Amino acid sequence: MKRTFILTALVLFAFVAAQAQTLDEVLEKHYKAAGQDKIAAVKTFYVKAKLSMMGMEMPMTMQMKKPNKFRIDTEAMGQKIVQGYDGENGWMINPMVGGGVTDLKGAELKQAMNQADLEGELYNYKEKGHSAELIGKVNADGEEAYRIKFTNADGTVKDYYIDANSYLISKVKAKVEQMGQSMNIETKITEYKDINGIKIGSKMEIETPMGTQSMVMEEIKLDEAIDDTVFARPAE
Repeated sequence: MKRTFILTALVLFAFVAAQAQTLDEVLEKHYKAAGQDKIAAVKTFYVKAKLSMMGMEMPMTMQMKKPNKFRIDTEAMGQKIVQGYDGENGWMINPMVGGGVTDLKGAELKQAMNQADLEGELYNYKEKGHSAELIGKVNADGEEAYRIKFTNADGTVKDYYIDANSYLISKVKAKVEQMGQSMNIETKITEYKDINGIKIGSKMEIETPMGTQSMVMEEIKLDEAIDDTVFARPAE
């Protein structure tokens, strides 16, 4: 009986080890496909994009800088909406919901902190305090993909879908907080651009409770000089 228990325990241990190794293998192939070693060396990231929703086209710029700084500027209906994170504090300017600068708090601040990770949260996830679990191979919009349940250090849960052929991310499902409301967001990456050996998602479809949005990245620059003042909270 004791021998049977030991053998069973060894089989279970081997199964768990195999599962962990499979997750590591999928992620290593993803890192290689995405050019993650080159991403790790990038210091700044600038994107000029166009967001389309409900018949409107909205220009957008996104700027990121290591360590942990980002800023997004969007123009909508003649108004400029800005969200930023300076590495410690998050802030927003949104004339549609009131004037002045608003400090980000709670879930919105956590999201800002997560967005500021230029390398992507899957890379070195353990060192960053996150956890990941390979759920298995699934059908994702007609294509085989590995579904990874990702839990951020702050408790936020997302599902990453990594295409079984290209090993690039094809889709991300997440619950986010926007203007005090919680909503499910599904982002499909439909096209990638190769910039200096780095694969960057350049076309996306974003499913929200308010409808479908599309985003096209028109210009991408790596390692351009960006001053820290860009990310600082503006004076009132």
